[in-house]
Amino acid sequence: MQGLFIDAGDELADVFDKVKLADDPPVAVNRQELVTAPELPGLLGGYDFVLNDHSHMPTDMMRQCKRLKHVIFLGTGARSYMSPEELAELGITVHIIKGYGDIAVAEHAIALMWAAARGLALMDRGVRAGGWPRTEGMQLTGKTIGLLGFGGIAGEVARIAGGSGMRVLAWNRTPKTAPGVAFVDLDTLLAESHVLSVHLLLNDETRGFLGADRLAKLRPGVILVNTARGAVVDEAAMIAALREGRIGHAALDVFNEEPLPAGHPLTMLDSVTLSAHSAFRTPEASETLLRRALDIARRVSGVG
Repeated sequence: MQGLFIDAGDELADVFDKVKLADDPPVAVNRQELVTAPELPGLLGGYDFVLNDHSHMPTDMMRQCKRLKHVIFLGTGARSYMSPEELAELGITVHIIKGYGDIAVAEHAIALMWAAARGLALMDRGVRAGGWPRTEGMQLTGKTIGLLGFGGIAGEVARIAGGSGMRVLAWNRTPKTAPGVAFVDLDTLLAESHVLSVHLLLNDETRGFLGADRLAKLRPGVILVNTARGAVVDEAAMIAALREGRIGHAALDVFNEEPLPAGHPLTMLDSVTLSAHSAFRTPEASETLLRRALDIARRVSGVG
């Protein structure tokens, strides 16, 4: 079987070369960072499996890729880029990779939380523009962080936040326990959290989970951190809550539309800190991710 890494870009292509073993299945590397849907049939025509970092794969285009049998998505959020169920009907299995970047994403969530609490992005912009804006920040020691969803990433966030002197609450759709974490009902989580960090996987049940009704239950002035998926939060309702002050600050790594368009309302608000869907981007996480992707390729190819 032969594969293609469809959207490696130079950075991931170099990591891929580093972790690939001599007896791995053959994988061609396309150094494009952005592949458009109409390009898919031409690019994938000669391959049995594909590694996909962030390319959208509409079902109508994938239907033309007759030889393809496996999509190895580099992460957990495949549903943001394709329909696994529809691809399964075409005989294409979608594989996801969990846990490769739990520490990286957790550290990024914590970094966004601290940046939001102290107004770092606003001060940075102001100083660079020749001003001297001085914000009064939130002291986080003794404050409550609420974790919406509790998997590997949230567990790491809990470890770091708890070690920083924060009270840690969590809500999960299925019962869980963890040292130093108090699991509470959803309304309690929303009402008591000074910081709400989103860690839900995106699916039909969680799309728009934080809508206007639930955002209205948040503690006034809360910091909202999202390193999960943009669509878990109703974007229009979030922007309205930011403008009203119900949300004191939103620190976001993920968005409904990526890249975030120029002039988007989120870019116009001082009470927003933005990063470019990069929470999982560390050398350690990238190496683990691509090695696990190649292990899946070995399995589906019958190697080793």
